[in-house]
Amino acid sequence: MAEEFARPQLREERLKRLSFRAWRRGFREADMVLGPFVDRVAVTYSDDQLDQLEALMTNEDQPLYGWIIGREPAPAEFETPVLADIRAFMAEHVAVAVQSGIG
Repeated sequence: MAEEFARPQLREERLKRLSFRAWRRGFREADMVLGPFVDRVAVTYSDDQLDQLEALMTNEDQPLYGWIIGREPAPAEFETPVLADIRAFMAEHVAVAVQSGIG
């Protein structure tokens, strides 16, 4: 029974760590995509999807951002549905920001 209560708490801590890492990468463009993505989309992810996201976020900012925007191809091991979700989120997120007067 204690495991039932521990699991949601562990998940919440995991999501908080992911959010912190996503918002404070040190590369503003990556922060502005990954931060909102984690806060809005990753909270709905399964543990396996969170594993993929965490693996993706271990990469350096410049290559990772290049994969997100399609400037460079991602290595096969990172070309996952999670990366596709980030790309789609960015396209939508940027479009909304532009429509609201940013850019």
